[in-house]
Amino acid sequence: MSIRPWRDIARRPSRQIMVGNVPVGGDAPVTVQTMTNTPTEDAAATIDQIRRCEEAGADIIRVSCPDVASTAALGQIVRAAKVPIVADIHFHYKRALEAADAGAACLRINPGNIGSSDRVAEVVRAAKANGCAIRIGVNAGSLEKDLLEKYGEPCPEALVESALDHIKLLQDHDFHEYKVAVKASDVFLAVAAYQGLAEATDCPLHLGITEAGGLIGGTVKSSIGLGSLLWFGIGDTIRVSLSAEPEEEVRVGFEILKALGIRNRGVRVVSCPSCARQGFDVIRTVQALEERLQHIRTPMSLSVLGCVVNGPGEARETDIGITGGGNGRHMVYLSGVTDHHVQDADMIDHIVKLVEAKAAEIEAADAAAKLVAA
Repeated sequence: MSIRPWRDIARRPSRQIMVGNVPVGGDAPVTVQTMTNTPTEDAAATIDQIRRCEEAGADIIRVSCPDVASTAALGQIVRAAKVPIVADIHFHYKRALEAADAGAACLRINPGNIGSSDRVAEVVRAAKANGCAIRIGVNAGSLEKDLLEKYGEPCPEALVESALDHIKLLQDHDFHEYKVAVKASDVFLAVAAYQGLAEATDCPLHLGITEAGGLIGGTVKSSIGLGSLLWFGIGDTIRVSLSAEPEEEVRVGFEILKALGIRNRGVRVVSCPSCARQGFDVIRTVQALEERLQHIRTPMSLSVLGCVVNGPGEARETDIGITGGGNGRHMVYLSGVTDHHVQDADMIDHIVKLVEAKAAEIEAADAAAKLVAA
């Protein structure tokens, strides 16, 4: 137990699988995924989008493979990507075979939609031969008719039963490198389904609130749903489903993990909502800093407070801090200690340089520690 037990998260024990070179489950870090929205057959456009998602921090990226043209382009896409690529397959089992041969690290399927047991067996053979994992994707919007008739509507029990049925199809063919999602657009339904599935199986779980909405609404829904599950230790990889550019999904995913202390990447900004006491324009300053600090990957903290009411207290807890003062002259804190003043006109450039220098310092210290350990 840590010295701050109220922050401790007891993670659900799960089996670990490999998605390409990325471990999922077990004691591996919770990974962040997204999905491209370019036509997959347009390899150049898809690779460009993948590159932006990689720069945002994506660990795994999914691409849709609905037709032969998509799987034909997949090989080029996989070779260009720096992270594992998941091929999204819905109905046609041959697309799964083609995607596996093209180098996909994982196949997203519903085994029940693939067809006969013989077809499932073919997909499993292709996955084994190519070292592919499989992600079983259950969705409240596309539940099997027999389960809808049995339960009357999509409900947690129906989603869990569907997932367990699909798991059995793979296990019957001696395939165990799978992870499972039971997604719904309803937060309550999704959370309850994941809780039920977490008790029923030890496989890694892929979390998501599907069709969550736009950037603001979808972020709120996903934060509530995914945050609740992660807080209680459930979840091994996440995708925030937004009607927004995929790199935004990645950023929101990391912000959820950062807020829970599960995983840190880049600058964690602590900032006030601003009020009449502010000594500078907090809102515009934070917007500018978040935009200009996106390239920082080293975990660190920055507090931006408009006045001295809460500013010094917050600054004591962050690597770098700034609090608003009078006459356009503001106090800068380094490692929680007052250090120097900065003028309004120079403030943003100055903070960016301080953050970059601190990141370089942390990276150098980490590199030195690794050399000593080696």
